[in-house]
Amino acid sequence: MSNYIEYKDSLAFHPGYYIEEIVEESGLTQADFAKRLGTTPKNLSLLMRGKQSLSVDMAMKLSRMLGTTVQYWLNLQNAYDIALAQIESDKELEREKSVLKMLGYDYFRDKFGLPDLPRRIGEQVEQVRSFLGVASLTVLTDRDMAVSFRSSTGAMSEASIAKANAMVQIATNKVTGIAAPKFDKKRFEEAIEFALTQTTNHEGFYPLVKERFLEAGVVLVVLPNLKGSKTNGATKRVGKSVMMMVNDRRLYADSFWFTLLHEAGHVIHGDYGISFDGDVGDIEQKADEYAENKLIDPQLYQSFVCRNEGHFTVPSIIAFANSIDRDPGIVLGRLENDGYLKHGNGMQSLRCKYHVSVA
Repeated sequence: MSNYIEYKDSLAFHPGYYIEEIVEESGLTQADFAKRLGTTPKNLSLLMRGKQSLSVDMAMKLSRMLGTTVQYWLNLQNAYDIALAQIESDKELEREKSVLKMLGYDYFRDKFGLPDLPRRIGEQVEQVRSFLGVASLTVLTDRDMAVSFRSSTGAMSEASIAKANAMVQIATNKVTGIAAPKFDKKRFEEAIEFALTQTTNHEGFYPLVKERFLEAGVVLVVLPNLKGSKTNGATKRVGKSVMMMVNDRRLYADSFWFTLLHEAGHVIHGDYGISFDGDVGDIEQKADEYAENKLIDPQLYQSFVCRNEGHFTVPSIIAFANSIDRDPGIVLGRLENDGYLKHGNGMQSLRCKYHVSVA
């Protein structure tokens, strides 16, 4: 580090720059000057080279020795520190711009009403930084920044990490503005059972389920998909309550309810983190089994499969779905997932796509 910095069209001088001039003009050696000042030659050398900040004690000694004010020296140090901070801030802004490029400003503009700022990248960074409530967008590139990553794959791109963290940060910010009671596992289990009675309530299920979850201390947040985040959902303890986020990219009945119950399973098992596409391992398998068994009773499902002997029709699927009070699309999705039916089987009319107000 030099005892002065030159950045763009400005110069900033470390107090050591002036001390070095004073030592040279005094005609004393550094050792003699240090002794008179009441410090060591090493400390004086570090100070003169700008490698050590000027302390209040040293400012006091200089003021007594040279007949200046303490504030004079502290002001020099403060001006130098501000200049350094500004340089670092400018460098940080450039790094933030690269993170924003990964995220895409249009997501925040279109989904959350941030102002349209074409080509004004610096202002876009400020808007997104403020919206997310972070000191710098670069923190989003830190794996496990907001909550642990459940992903067992390990290898994730920096862009995917940043996008996943951004979505969790948005969800967390929404939760902190809601007065939620303390998480109650028993009440949440009851709320899940209620939610399962709403799979055929295509138009009005969301506010009802959200309210029941909230009563149990679980704040449900459905977020618009941020392309490339690869997230399915996330759970996180926020104070005494729980945030449960679901991505809206799969709003067909079968995938939505499976994702919802999968994340609910994580909450029931006390496992908090982000779920990604392709996650494997015991934790994910446990949450998958929870969702499967809650959506369709395993014994009734096996009986249905055996009864039809692999020959499934629209009427048979509807009849079974009605018998267990589930949306037919959930049964269809399960059959496809288990390989009993191929995708593109001509039964897509059974699938209902939800339109949930999420932003």
